[in-house]
Amino acid sequence: QFRLVESGGGWVQPGGSLRLSCAASGFKLDDYVIGWFRQAPGKEREGVSCISRAGTWTDFPDSWGARFTISRDNAKTTVYMEMNRLKPEDTAVYYCAAAPYTSPKICPSPARTEQYDYWGQGTQVTVSS
Repeated sequence: QFRLVESGGGWVQPGGSLRLSCAASGFKLDDYVIGWFRQAPGKEREGVSCISRAGTWTDFPDSWGARFTISRDNAKTTVYMEMNRLKPEDTAVYYCAAAPYTSPKICPSPARTEQYDYWGQGTQVTVSS
């Protein structure tokens, strides 16, 4: 059964850090690119980052790359997103999603959420003092 499970969310003060995990099961993670997305209350879902199958290419559609990093451990079938210097506007439900992709070297921009086929249930991140 194809499954993605996010974890690592929670409450953090502004300026703090969190590491989100996306655990994959039921499929071969090496064959899929992974993206991280978020949805704040009353807003549309937006793409935050993606990582190629080989883990050598990452993409951040906005300026998140200055504060966030994405990595993957295919042996552990887990993808991570480290978030630093968090701001209240980062408060959202964070999702990971997978897409099969031929090239191991790049990932489709997470700005195009429709390219990602399989989604986890999300993990809440709240940034407040």
